[in-house]
Amino acid sequence: MNQEFLKPGDDAPDFTLPDSNNNIFSFKNYKNKNVVLWFFPKANTPGWIIEGQGFRDEFKSFQNKNYNIIGVSADTPKKQQAFVKKYNFPYLMLCDENHNMLKDYKAWGLKKFMGREYMGIFRITYIIQKGEIKQVYDKVKTKSHAEDILNNL
Repeated sequence: MNQEFLKPGDDAPDFTLPDSNNNIFSFKNYKNKNVVLWFFPKANTPGWIIEGQGFRDEFKSFQNKNYNIIGVSADTPKKQQAFVKKYNFPYLMLCDENHNMLKDYKAWGLKKFMGREYMGIFRITYIIQKGEIKQVYDKVKTKSHAEDILNNL
């Protein structure tokens, strides 16, 4: 199944979402910043724990390159908060229970697994510089994803 994602040169859509502490986050405050925006299907799933730990372990390296890390799923803030605390994630984790932002970023759509079709979140990461999509990672290797991105910044 071919999924159309945002492309380099596209404007990063604006959004407002709650974070894992139920504080309201507005992307407009990050329009002039560099952002690694990664999407994951569900808190506490094995692959995404590994990916999240990679971003945690490389957090200072991203900061040294002046990048903010933001994770997004469709989980509730309460579920995200438990995930953040359990794995000591130092970066923003946002919650899009209504899937509006996920749809704007083309991260929500029809998926297939073992012959079954369902709506879900695609494994995708966008590198955003000053409000513009610069790079798209749609082939995510959970074990090395954070390092793969760092090596290309």
